[in-house]
Amino acid sequence: MTRKYWSVTEVVEFFRINETFLSDLEKENIVCPSCRDGLIDKSFSAGEMEKVRVAKILMDEMDVNLAGIEVILQMRKSMIAMRKQFDAILKDLAQEMEKNLKSIS
Repeated sequence: MTRKYWSVTEVVEFFRINETFLSDLEKENIVCPSCRDGLIDKSFSAGEMEKVRVAKILMDEMDVNLAGIEVILQMRKSMIAMRKQFDAILKDLAQEMEKNLKSIS
């Protein structure tokens, strides 16, 4: 079974980042940790972990600032949504073509 949430300490250790960077991502609403019932500490979902991973790469390897990271992550989210729509259209088209080929035979 895969984990659903990671603590701030685990995120900091896993990505080898400092807590200030994580806090800055949170202040800029780039990542949004959740507070789960019964726990005081913030925790990060797999989706938020992915955002931290991409943000770290953008900052470390491409020298992108926080505002740029936010824009890039929003564009990435939009592109993923468009890809899902495109895949659904292709699937519907393939099903329609298959149906038409069967009716010809």
